[in-house]
Amino acid sequence: MKVRQVSIFLENRSGRLAGVLSEVAKAGVNIRALSLADTSDFGILRLIVDNVDAGVKALKDSGHTVSLTEVLAVEISDRPGGLAETLEALSAADLNVEYMYAFVCRVTEKAVVVFRFEDVDAALAALKAADISVLPANTVYAI
Repeated sequence: MKVRQVSIFLENRSGRLAGVLSEVAKAGVNIRALSLADTSDFGILRLIVDNVDAGVKALKDSGHTVSLTEVLAVEISDRPGGLAETLEALSAADLNVEYMYAFVCRVTEKAVVVFRFEDVDAALAALKAADISVLPANTVYAI
């Protein structure tokens, strides 16, 4: 149920993002979802890719600073209030969302939100208790 997310530290200057994404592409790795957070000096690029090991190897081999983080990909009804209901269940379990980003799944026509929690196992238990669908990693990588 946990998904491995690739995080890359980037200097905030022209061409750095293109360079990282070119390395991923050269390795034949397909990006399923991404998020970019930045400051004036640096950024963190977070990727969900279809082949984590190949993506990490390509990025490290090209000199990038890379880390792996466990996240959850939660299937949410793509309608008004769908995300709010999920967040209410997490709040009721006293879980804090560190960050999140979303994409829409073409196959199920549902939204998928990637969440990062300090305690992934507690979040997984809370989501299951609230009968909220958490996608397995192989499904997310294949979307």
